[in-house]
Amino acid sequence: MLQPSTIQFLKNLKNNNNKPWFDANRKKYEEAKLDFGQFIQSVIDQHAKKDAGLKEIKAKDCMFRINRDVRFSKDKSPYKTNFGASINRGGKKSVSAGYYIHCEPGEAFAGGGVWIPMPPELKKIRQEIDYNFDEFKKIVGSKKFKSVYGDLHKGDEISLVKVPQGFEKNNPAAEFLKLKSYLAMRKFSDADLKSKDLAKKVLEAFDALQPLIEFINRAFDE
Repeated sequence: MLQPSTIQFLKNLKNNNNKPWFDANRKKYEEAKLDFGQFIQSVIDQHAKKDAGLKEIKAKDCMFRINRDVRFSKDKSPYKTNFGASINRGGKKSVSAGYYIHCEPGEAFAGGGVWIPMPPELKKIRQEIDYNFDEFKKIVGSKKFKSVYGDLHKGDEISLVKVPQGFEKNNPAAEFLKLKSYLAMRKFSDADLKSKDLAKKVLEAFDALQPLIEFINRAFDE
């Protein structure tokens, strides 16, 4: 579980997103960051028993900086109001599909997949789906996957209007070939974040997602 003080720090940061406040509360930030890091490492260690690709991964290589890159943003708030970690082989900078935890009061979730991969990687995923659609359907249509996630994320921002070039319009996998990202997300309430069952729920989400992660990474490796 995460400490209530970690969740409270993020709430306070959202209401005081400026450098003077952050500097005055840096000790609380360091304590919250440590708490989140310990939680992430615990999740990694437990899920690595099922996903051997995570055995050597350390939390520090998965966690994102709290500082925002404001160079090209109209929002000049200096800090993110969440703790996030991308857990995959190679750490957060890897192009591989992986797991993700987003800790933010009111906006928390766990899940993962791959977000807007580069054209060569996206083409590989689509080809793998086209070649092995029955297998893909079993993964995203499984009782376990649907009970945790319902479906893949299919927002307008990550989906094409038409089937991409190179595939027939009436391709049975058309709805999935249109996607530009392959993501699944399980939302958590603030009560979940402070619950002793949080790690269990995150691990359930990762377990349900693992077949999809392996399917995508197989496409990258071939």
